[in-house]
Amino acid sequence: MTAHAVTASPLKRSLIAILLLASASTALAQNAGLRRSVVQKNDVSVEGREAVVARVEIDPGVQAGRHSHPGDEISYVLEGEGELLVDGEPPRHLKAGEAFVIPAGKVHDARNTGSAVMRLVGVYVVEKGKPLATPAK
Repeated sequence: MTAHAVTASPLKRSLIAILLLASASTALAQNAGLRRSVVQKNDVSVEGREAVVARVEIDPGVQAGRHSHPGDEISYVLEGEGELLVDGEPPRHLKAGEAFVIPAGKVHDARNTGSAVMRLVGVYVVEKGKPLATPAK
């Protein structure tokens, strides 16, 4: 082994460890079978708020997990079908072409009841600097 390889090795190991930890924390933030990918994030006209546009995919049989957002969620179902479960409300069946709005802080869940991936576009108008979703206790 060369002197250069020995010197670079701890640095490379540290960088790899940091990247793995970042990847793991992103993966742990979402349930297996649920993917939320931010498409765009921009300031809005209300100070301290931003709009986050995300593509959401839920695999068949998967439940997102009870959670809330630090702002309003406005979502549109592109493909598939499922159930929207909002605390204090009856379950709502959703299918492609339908939309829903969930007020800030309202605990809710979604479950794919179909046989194909459920795809949604979610627009969140949320407080800046807060996590997009927080698991419910």
